[in-house]
Formats: sequence, structure tokens, C-alpha cells
Amino acid sequence: MGLAINRAVAVDETASDAELVALALDGSEPAVRVLVQRHNRQLFRVARGVMRDNAEAEDVVQEAYVRAFTALAGFRGEASFATWLTRIALNEALGRQRRRRPTADLSEIENYNGASQERVIMFPMSTSTAGPESEADRGHVRRVLERAVDELPDAYRMVFVLRDVEGLSTEETAERLSIQPGTAKTRLHRARRLLRRAIERTLAPQFSELFPFGGQRCGAMVDRVVDRVFEATRRSR
Repeated sequence: MGLAINRAVAVDETASDAELVALALDGSEPAVRVLVQRHNRQLFRVARGVMRDNAEAEDVVQEAYVRAFTALAGFRGEASFATWLTRIALNEALGRQRRRRPTADLSEIENYNGASQERVIMFPMSTSTAGPESEADRGHVRRVLERAVDELPDAYRMVFVLRDVEGLSTEETAERLSIQPGTAKTRLHRARRLLRRAIERTLAPQFSELFPFGGQRCGAMVDRVVDRVFEATRRSR
């Protein structure tokens, strides 16, 4: 059943989800807008984690919102509104994925057994203002990471996106995915380990190019050395 939209009622953007849902049920368009804006990023990242395509993820999020707000009267508050939305988006994304291609059996994913002694690779990110070269470098690192995340098995990718990308707690992640916290921890550990392997495979061919010293820097060094050598030679005569 659709909402009777009332565009005139202003809302407090700091209001809780529960308060905004109540207003939305009364037809408050501003409340709907605040809710959408508040949850857009998380829903997009969840959908992107399943679909691995930006455009398809946007379609999933849009459809999830339509489904949610046209069935808002059915929201009972047994879980948080964010969890309810996330599950709707996940169901929409997974449904599209199943129609598009078969998925791996979850038991095969859970039985993955990697090298237990591998450590997680971490990538420190600077938030300070940087020039075009630094921005390009960060863009390259982001693309490497995004490709590596896209290659993760679905179950691991979803936990990684919610925990390490979106920053949810283990308990919040488990709630949204309807799994146990222990399962979320295990999948996150395995996701990080697989990411480390994938990133190493991508970057290993570039190790020989680290700390370059060529071009103008090399030429300037040659000039300085030659000048000093000849200066020293002249003085020794």
C-alpha cells in the first residue's frame, strides 16, 4: 500500500530512524528523504558487494527502497530499520544474482582452508590534502583493492564490506546478514587472508619498480657527480 505523500511537514534530520519511520508512515516526504540519504551509502556498498557493478548496485538500492517504503506498514521494529533495509537490499541483489548465474555452494566456501599462518596486509590511507600525483596513487590502490574485493566469494565479500568498508561491529554485521557473530568473525578473517593473496599477486610484478631513480633525478645526480669529480681533479693538479 503506497504512502499518502505530504511534502509540507518539516523534519529534524537528527531524529532517530524510528521517529522518521513514524513520520514516513504518515506520508512525510522529508522523512523519507532523510532516511534514504542516511542509509544510501551502506545499502549501495552492500548491493555493490553482491553485484560487483556500480550501475546494477544502484538499481538494486532503488528497488530496495521502493519495496521498503511501499511495505513500510509491515515493518514491525523487531530488528533495526537499517537491518530491515539491508535484508531487503540483499534479497533483491541475491535474487538478481541467482537469475544471472549460479552461485557457489556455501559449504564449499566455508570449507576453504588457507594457510593459517598468513597475516593480514594493511593499507594505511592518508586523509591529508594531497596533490594530483598522490591522488592518482590512491586511485590506483583503490582500484587494486576493489578488484580484489570483487574476487572474494560472496559470503566473505559481504562480511568484509560491512565490517572493514562500512565499519559495522561484528554483532551488527551478523544481525544484518542473519548469521552468528562467530561465523562473521571467521568469514572476515578468511576474506582478509584471500585479499592479501590477491593483492600480492597483483602487485608482485611491480616490486622491481619500487624506489625508482631515473629520468631527471638520475640525470641530475650524474651532473653533480661529474662536476664534483672534475672539480676534485682540478684541485689535485
